[in-house]
Amino acid sequence: MSQKTFKHVLQSAGLKTLAVVAALGLGFGAPQTMAQTKQVIRISTAAVPDDWHAKMWTVFKDTLEKSAPGEFDVQIHLNAALFKQGTEPAAMARGNLEMAPISAQDISKIVPEFSIFTAGYIIRDPDHQQKVFNGPIGAEVFKPVIQKMEVTPLATAYLGTRQVMLREDKNVKTPADLKGVKLRMPASKEWLFLGEALGATPTPLAFGEVYLALKTGTIDGQDNPLPSTRAAKFYEVSKTVVMTDHLVDAIFLSMASKTFNAMTPAQQQKVKAAAQAAAKYNNENRIKDEAAIVDEFKAKGMKIVKPDVDAFRKAVQDKYLNSDYAKIWPKGLLERINAVK
Repeated sequence: MSQKTFKHVLQSAGLKTLAVVAALGLGFGAPQTMAQTKQVIRISTAAVPDDWHAKMWTVFKDTLEKSAPGEFDVQIHLNAALFKQGTEPAAMARGNLEMAPISAQDISKIVPEFSIFTAGYIIRDPDHQQKVFNGPIGAEVFKPVIQKMEVTPLATAYLGTRQVMLREDKNVKTPADLKGVKLRMPASKEWLFLGEALGATPTPLAFGEVYLALKTGTIDGQDNPLPSTRAAKFYEVSKTVVMTDHLVDAIFLSMASKTFNAMTPAQQQKVKAAAQAAAKYNNENRIKDEAAIVDEFKAKGMKIVKPDVDAFRKAVQDKYLNSDYAKIWPKGLLERINAVK
């Protein structure tokens, strides 16, 4: 075969190949284009599969699929498998992640005035939490979050209420009753300040060391939400639970603003509604869990003490208001939060 003939064969084959590709494109091009228009929403969370904070994302996905069938591809990544806990806000701002739960502590690093929600006795209970963040105050405090962090909070999920657990039988009614009590707190100045505001002697200690420290008497107590306390089996080395309700914590279901702003108003509304449904599912189940744990602890012979929470609230808020922490809080915001009923 001459060089000229060989070249002619190649050209013919090339034309045939192009014709086949074009024909395939007519048959399969449309579905591929549709698939490409599906908005991918990758969710990164440190929650473990059995946690309500993990299960709520399935509610988000299912709700969105019902309201906007075929419009979104929601991908849930648990156990911090996609991004380490605490790194999600930066990942969303860079456009590397679409959605994640972020904490008040995460936000206050970039928006210092948001630190008011990391202080003790600011939020009274889960119901108060929802009314604050779903009302005018929430709309106001989320504005700088959207502007400075480039993430858009969509819903508020209840993280849990911290209570004080003591290794000895003690009847605690006011902060004065915690005087001299070595209370384990996470090792940061903010947490240690909270322990001091409660009236105790705050003692920094890693969570993994708390069980043995309670058993040996190195510390007199610790504070955590009841589900965490149960999971760590602190009830085995403690006798009293003081229902101080001193920190009602939250996580905010948030989306990268770049992703959210690229959606149509109708899509934005559906995504918000799905996030609210997910938070509601989490909140209801977590609240039921905490109530059940109180009964479990009673059955184990633990003493459940209901202190004068108003006395604790006044003492702790006064301590904060006379500290440097309150200097960056927006003027009048604490009073407005307290006034929400």
